[in-house]
Amino acid sequence: MAHAAEHSVLARTGALHRGREAPRPDNTRVLVVANQKGGVGKTTSTVNVAAALAQLGLRVLVIDLDPQGNASTALGVAHHRGVPSTYDMLVEGEPLADVMTTSDEVPGLWVVPATIDLAGAEIELVSVVARESRLQRALAANGRIGSAVEAGDERFDYVLIDCPPSLGLLTLNALVAGREMFIPIQAEYYALEGLGQLLETVAMVRKHLNPDLVVSTILLTMYDARTRLAAAVAAEVREHFGPEVLKTAVPRSVRVSEAPSYGQTVMTYDPASAGALSYLEAAREIATKGAPR
Repeated sequence: MAHAAEHSVLARTGALHRGREAPRPDNTRVLVVANQKGGVGKTTSTVNVAAALAQLGLRVLVIDLDPQGNASTALGVAHHRGVPSTYDMLVEGEPLADVMTTSDEVPGLWVVPATIDLAGAEIELVSVVARESRLQRALAANGRIGSAVEAGDERFDYVLIDCPPSLGLLTLNALVAGREMFIPIQAEYYALEGLGQLLETVAMVRKHLNPDLVVSTILLTMYDARTRLAAAVAAEVREHFGPEVLKTAVPRSVRVSEAPSYGQTVMTYDPASAGALSYLEAAREIATKGAPR
């Protein structure tokens, strides 16, 4: 038990992975984590990859765009009504710097929480001019997002945007603001059904709003190596998407599911678990592979 406690403290302080840092990108990488099918590990992957990147010595910002606020819960930040949040940034026009907060769980990790107010944001934004680019403008106006020359050493290396499980205006704002799509896919047949619709939306956004958007990262989640179905789904995804699919697959893990109930990611809740080690390796792959050209 003492060893486990020491391991957890080291994970929280970043000492566990010190000396194994990942390379910093030349420009802030903005990854949109989206999949309109629920239950595929989207928020779980967002928070754990973000925490893992921070543990690898990188500066990471998570923007919670889901009114449920599950990413905010897992990262241990307050997200009750009245807390500065993504709603204030998107609807009220508050600067990004005024709505983000640090995560106490992992050094090097910042969060823009989501409150329940965000549930009405899509309706409130309907009459707003250029409503689909509110998030893009908020990111562009922040001095810590950009190239090494523009933003310096204090820049964010990664911005991960956790989208709601739908293809509404909030997700559209994320797709316009980001350059990379990060799609978690559950290793089950039904998880593939909605992927075509998501890719059609990406194509539409590329054509009309954000020509730089690319699908750069696909992560297989809830992978059960004991079943033929998981292997078949994984093979189909890898055949279709090729190098965009990470070599690492995240296994089903009770520890990953338990962590949010303690206001943590699995990276600090149980850093030695199979789930935490898989997310750490996935984060290292993302950082090592680099941004698409």
